[in-house]
Amino acid sequence: MVRLIRDIHHSDAAAGRPSFSAEFFPPKTEEGERRLFAEVLPALLRQPVGYCSVTYGAGGTTREKTIGIVERIQREHDLTCMMHLTCVGATQDQIASVVAEARQRGVLNLLALRGDPPPGTGEFVRTEGGFEYSSQLVGYLRKQGGFSIGTAGFPEGHIAQRAGKFVDWAHLAEKVRAGADFVITQLFFDNADYYQFRDHLAGLGVTVPIIPGLLPVLARAQTKKFVELCGARLPEPFLARLEALGDDDAAVTEFGIEWCTRQAEDLLRQGAPGLHFYTLNKAHSTVRILENLTGKR
Repeated sequence: MVRLIRDIHHSDAAAGRPSFSAEFFPPKTEEGERRLFAEVLPALLRQPVGYCSVTYGAGGTTREKTIGIVERIQREHDLTCMMHLTCVGATQDQIASVVAEARQRGVLNLLALRGDPPPGTGEFVRTEGGFEYSSQLVGYLRKQGGFSIGTAGFPEGHIAQRAGKFVDWAHLAEKVRAGADFVITQLFFDNADYYQFRDHLAGLGVTVPIIPGLLPVLARAQTKKFVELCGARLPEPFLARLEALGDDDAAVTEFGIEWCTRQAEDLLRQGAPGLHFYTLNKAHSTVRILENLTGKR
């Protein structure tokens, strides 16, 4: 049964348990899609995963693919799924059309994002007739009614926000006031960044769940590429271990499970309402971490 994610968070909190979720991207090949539905999703669903999300692609380039994957996950696996929705390259009328299609296809959870422009196209530029800020998208979606709306937060500040993280966090508070039900964070590797972020937002009056986003790393080069794109900081102990393991991807994967498990355990002890795993369309690491957290093997 498809549920509103705000209701999932509420019921989990009332029961004293964290909300676990996973993120996927639309597979680029038929084999990738087969693996996602035949292998990855079944493995994750043996763990206490309450919902998942599917990304939209830079500039909304996977729009039709994304909504189809979300609908199929809900239909074939009975798992609540959230569709990412961005402002990039879309007018308000085009966004209205996507939102209407989502509703018609039973997609009731949306992650409202400004979004990144396609690689090589420079900085974000508002589309004529479109939204400039994700807070505007959040407000628009709230007025439509019937959706649970999430938004993104950046514990180290958004890489494009030259005025610094505290200005970025003030903008996030505006998104919550515009109608966001919860926040999912960008990946981070030092929990101190999350705690400062969470506590600062509480001081701004933000009371919605702020869900840490965690990446179990798989390879050294891939990890460095991710952090370059999003601006996340690699703590010195993390970086030293990553460099020592070099291009031994199997060893890096084991290290990723170990580090992410320790992160997750500490976050939950310190009151994080849940965890959102960036799976990279692979189940192994996320399953291992959830087994470590829950003892369910």
